[in-house]
Amino acid sequence: MSKITVIHGPNLNLLGIREPSLYGSETLETINQRLGEAIESAGHEFEAYQSNAEHELVDKVQSSKPDTAFIIINPGAFTHTSIALRDAFLGVQIPFIEVHLSNVDSREEFRRQSFFADIAVGSIIGLGPQGYLLAAQAALSRIEAV
Repeated sequence: MSKITVIHGPNLNLLGIREPSLYGSETLETINQRLGEAIESAGHEFEAYQSNAEHELVDKVQSSKPDTAFIIINPGAFTHTSIALRDAFLGVQIPFIEVHLSNVDSREEFRRQSFFADIAVGSIIGLGPQGYLLAAQAALSRIEAV
């Protein structure tokens, strides 16, 4: 049994009420519930974490070693700004998938730069909450292939 940790960055605690035309109407609680069911039904452990603070996200990535086999992260706005969070991933070397609910490539120019895309196993953007479930399926496939 392996552990998959899902990390949600800033403002994702507002899902369901924050700009539903971009992010949908599902709450973070609903997304986490579905992820937990999918991961646990495959026989693995699930953990979800959300913070609006960069240093807390860095601490979470660092403390995930050695218990976590895979991370799914939506870094939110830190996607475009956080070298510290990038360095945490490079330091722990836990494989991860970057997820974004909206299609960041079709939004403002500054949102098209990701500090994580080149070091992530993959990125899933613009598919709403389904992107998290697709990331979970990919993570499970990679864990089971080892």
